[in-house]
Amino acid sequence: MTSAGHYRALAAQCDAKAKQETDWKVRAEWEHMARSYHRLAEQAERNAQTDVIYETPPPRPAAIPSAQQQQQQQPQQPQTQGESQIEPEPETNP
Repeated sequence: MTSAGHYRALAAQCDAKAKQETDWKVRAEWEHMARSYHRLAEQAERNAQTDVIYETPPPRPAAIPSAQQQQQQQPQQPQTQGESQIEPEPETNP
């Protein structure tokens, strides 16, 4: 039996129990379960029609560690009185 068929059989069982139930709250729960199994059956049918093939993506080239990247440093100018020392950000090469 397919998944869709299995869910339809469960839905039929829930429908049968709902028809036998005298308490309206319990009957509503059985009907809700039946609708849920019907939706699962429809989804199982859609899934059966879909061909999904998973292929592992090719490996990425290894990233260069930041310690190995070469950066140019700007020469520092002498600090004059009253100026705070702020170092320029290093240039990055793309």
